[in-house]
Amino acid sequence: MSIDAENYRLPEAIRDTFLQKIVEARLPEVISAKQKLPAESIRMAIHRAPTVRSLKKRLQKRPGIIAEIKKASPSAGLLRPGLDASKIAAEYQGAGAAGISVVTEPAFFQGNLETVAQLRWESDLPLLRKDFIMDSYQILESRYAGADAVLLIAALLDPPALRELHRCAEDLGMDPLVEVHTEAELDCALAAGSTLIGVNNRDLKTLAVSLDVSERLAARIPAEVVAIAESGIRTAADIRRLKKSGYRGFLVGEPLMRAASPGAAMKEMLAGIGTI
Repeated sequence: MSIDAENYRLPEAIRDTFLQKIVEARLPEVISAKQKLPAESIRMAIHRAPTVRSLKKRLQKRPGIIAEIKKASPSAGLLRPGLDASKIAAEYQGAGAAGISVVTEPAFFQGNLETVAQLRWESDLPLLRKDFIMDSYQILESRYAGADAVLLIAALLDPPALRELHRCAEDLGMDPLVEVHTEAELDCALAAGSTLIGVNNRDLKTLAVSLDVSERLAARIPAEVVAIAESGIRTAADIRRLKKSGYRGFLVGEPLMRAASPGAAMKEMLAGIGTI
């Protein structure tokens, strides 16, 4: 079974939200990419894809920061003009990041998949591709580009689609990170077999942010699941607060992108909480 952008059905819960605008912009781009480079062509060459480095295993051994690379966002606008992904990735690695998140959505975040392919040969850290994935083709192209993990947003997918895309990522040896914002989405993620769950403190429907979301859902996340807190994390105190709730990963983006030195800013966050 494959999940295709051509047959994607928008969930009722995200109709008339900003998330719908992103999805409607993204679907034609995915369909176009499939026409330019068919899935079968990628499958024939996938054996040349680099060995996967597990983000989940790194976080199981030691909690850490997943440092993000993104040029812009719908809520904050342009974050880093002239973004140099190679330089920033090197700073993150030198500062002790557990992994690197690369936002590849082009219209609202000004990202691209080529950045993942570029960094795969420049960094030793696991790479998480963050995008709005609604087609199994996107997972296939992520693996070929060199991503080690992919983001699956529960709000975008009905339960059967989430299960299938989760299985597709695992079959390719990748870590599927399922992102949730509500109790219902968390239940769907667990039902899909997810053992790597990200709680997004940002409501993708309204773009409002609150760390209370991570704290509220923490009690419902089983101990064997690696939990990652996403969005709204700005200080070492925020990480201490979320670590107490059981989170092992902390995805940080905007504060690092706005810093003169993203690596130095990340190191300050780590230094403020000691060895995590």
